[in-house]
Amino acid sequence: MTFTCHLCVDQVICFPIFHSFVCSVLDYFDEETKEKFIPHVIEPSLGVDRLILALICSAYAEDEINGEKRNYLSFHPSIAPVKVAVLPLVKNKEPLVKAARELFEKLQMRWNVQWDQTGAIGRRYRRADEVGVPFCVTVDFETIEDDGAVTIRDRDSTEQVRIPMDEVVPYLSKKIDGY
Repeated sequence: MTFTCHLCVDQVICFPIFHSFVCSVLDYFDEETKEKFIPHVIEPSLGVDRLILALICSAYAEDEINGEKRNYLSFHPSIAPVKVAVLPLVKNKEPLVKAARELFEKLQMRWNVQWDQTGAIGRRYRRADEVGVPFCVTVDFETIEDDGAVTIRDRDSTEQVRIPMDEVVPYLSKKIDGY
């Protein structure tokens, strides 16, 4: 048990032995910096909960884009729990939602995919970033009216590319699976 000992008034480990205490001081003096500190380590025990905690801690990232701070989980695409979010630009245009739903079902056969149609597109991107989704596929009006292409947004760089709908699976497969 670590606490501040009332006998030696320092950060210590005290062992009760025969109704008295044997105290060990935990702080360390660094000769180079001339500072005292208490060393600490992550317990080297192994368990799923500790592995997941370490994974989440290492994936947590913060950055600033266009003067706006964002927090997100920067999982590598191969280990991200949800690989792709499909986002129809608006939820009240039936042909647009239908095209997005078809793409969602096609992607769902291969990966864990998220569907989100509520709120502004920027907020949906941020929600997906916060939970670590590496790619967002946006189905917009140009998809159903002009070129049949969708916009794929990368979480880490926030870059967007337009890709024909029939090339989405090979493109994402290369980015997520590496082939």
